[in-house]
Amino acid sequence: MTENIGIIGGGIVGIAVARALGIRGLGNITVLEKEHRVAMHQTGHNSGVVHAGLYYAPGSLKASLCARGRELTREFCAEKNLPYRELGKLVVALTEDELPALAAIESRSVMNKVPGLRRLDARELREIEPHAAGVAALHSPRTAVVDYSAITEAMADDVRACGGRILLGHEVTAITAGHGEVRVTTGHSELVFDRLIVCAGLQSDVVAGFLGASPAPKILPFRGEYWALSPAKQHLVNGMIYPVPDPRFPFLGVHFTRGVYDSIHVGPNAVPALAREGYTWTSFSGKDTLASLTWPGAGALARQHWRMGAKEIAASLIKRLYYQQARRFIPELHISDLTAKTAAGVRAQAWARDGSLLDDFAIDQVGPVTLLRNAPSPAATSSMAIADHLLEHHVLPDSRRP
Repeated sequence: MTENIGIIGGGIVGIAVARALGIRGLGNITVLEKEHRVAMHQTGHNSGVVHAGLYYAPGSLKASLCARGRELTREFCAEKNLPYRELGKLVVALTEDELPALAAIESRSVMNKVPGLRRLDARELREIEPHAAGVAALHSPRTAVVDYSAITEAMADDVRACGGRILLGHEVTAITAGHGEVRVTTGHSELVFDRLIVCAGLQSDVVAGFLGASPAPKILPFRGEYWALSPAKQHLVNGMIYPVPDPRFPFLGVHFTRGVYDSIHVGPNAVPALAREGYTWTSFSGKDTLASLTWPGAGALARQHWRMGAKEIAASLIKRLYYQQARRFIPELHISDLTAKTAAGVRAQAWARDGSLLDDFAIDQVGPVTLLRNAPSPAATSSMAIADHLLEHHVLPDSRRP
């Protein structure tokens, strides 16, 4: 008997799951997406980087699925004639004080088998990025850039070609699981599925709540803002220039990225968003903000990261502070070279009751419902590998697993 399988979420991960099911002929597939097109939120508001796996704990889901996802993304782009540019990334230590942290990233990268990785001295790093500062760097030549929105649209075409449905403008308002079925209510209809997979991103904890699942982890939205580099100064950056990240904080810091269509953006920063889909300071939801402030881990998080948070907020509000962060890596940069803020993104960061920010991908199972509870970067890179993992370890019955 053919199963009816529903997927909530039309971002790159949800569409990748639908495609993986469709091309395997594993059921009648329906994707429910509340927006008027796919890839509207995290997928369509990121830097487009295909990560090589430098930062992730060896043995973690992030490490393994990023490595596999990178290869699947490259192959898919070749198959669909979509741009895939291996521009390379430098992780730059500005001072000798940062060398131990750089060495720690190098050790992780080696264990994660990051392809082509090299440690560079100051002269060697400037052979790759002549305008960059720094005393040493790691070079990841296989780090690439793509258009994730275009990839998602192409995967959506595959879903439809396999007979699947993508229902846009269908916001889920209730879920009831029992008696061997899952009933999903939207603003338009009620649908019945044998299995349901939730890839709801910024709304993942809200959707989990419809099932009575644990409220933890909760989603804490962080906005990342980008500045565009003026066309006259785009010669200052050949590929990607990243800082050595602070290991206490799950964000990489302001960096430079040449995009797949050659525009260069600076950022993102990381500031608390005042709404789950709050792309500006004026986007405010009292409900979302109150939910964050009253979460049991709020006090612990504030005590641990208030200095970093204050610094990020100040740089968001005062261009010169943002510029000063960026100029450390490109000394020739002038404040006028940052021409305009471009479309910001909001990261769905999972947050535990003790105030800790979850680092790895997280998956829950509630009967016939699979819930992807945490899928921050490198989720876009890993999307097709995440889809395979969900099918093989959570969705398919044992008799149908590879």
